Amino acid sequence: MEKDNLLFYRLRSLRSRKRIVKKDVEKQIRKKYKRSKELWELRRKISLISLKMPYQKGFVRFFVVRDDVKRSKDGDFFEGILNKINTKMYSPTRKFLKKKRKFGRRIYVVREQKLVQLSTYQWNDPKLKLTAREKQYFLKKEKYNPFRKRYNVYYEFIEPWRFVLCVKPNIITHYKPLNSDLEKEIDELDSYLNQYKVQGIVHKTIYGRSNSWNYEYKTDLIESIKYFHYKMSATEFAESLEDDDVRKF
Repeated sequence: MEKDNLLFYRLRSLRSRKRIVKKDVEKQIRKKYKRSKELWELRRKISLISLKMPYQKGFVRFFVVRDDVKRSKDGDFFEGILNKINTKMYSPTRKFLKKKRKFGRRIYVVREQKLVQLSTYQWNDPKLKLTAREKQYFLKKEKYNPFRKRYNVYYEFIEPWRFVLCVKPNIITHYKPLNSDLEKEIDELDSYLNQYKVQGIVHKTIYGRSNSWNYEYKTDLIESIKYFHYKMSATEFAESLEDDDVRKF
């Protein structure tokens, strides 16, 4: 029987054998990708364990409804909006400072924190549950993306004065236990799936599109150097990225 299978394999053309090998590789990649998703879901579902002795790790800053707005008849209404667009920022000190270069020397300035600007996807996402009345307090805007050379649409809250920043100690009360076997398998799969050629196969076979977006992004980035040369220095660009280090509430 084995001899017959071997003979059948030899009778196949070179193109057919290559196609079989390619399908086997894609099958293994899909299998590893599926397993990776399962492991990440297992990690996410690990229950938190409360600490016997909670400890402070820096400070956290977030928005709260102003006292006068909270006491008004629309206090609960704006509280509901804030729950959907609030952000958190962490800092080792209460001052929330960052380094900035000015006139050739480094100075410390307060880090800016903004409310969430809703993307088109978030605006239409039923999970966010934006009511018709809540949407009246947002303004549709466009911002030019020099990398993609197009305008990105977003929705911005038009009355941010109703909220103020609040700083509190960041108290750690729970921790997630570490599963060494689980973490080891996740790292191994991530190392394999993050290879450039493997990523291309994943995007093509699983998501139904090629990995050409990566090439287009790099091309747009190179062609945008002139824009940043005149509009923004490298230091300012890096600082703008640092300002984006804000987590959704």
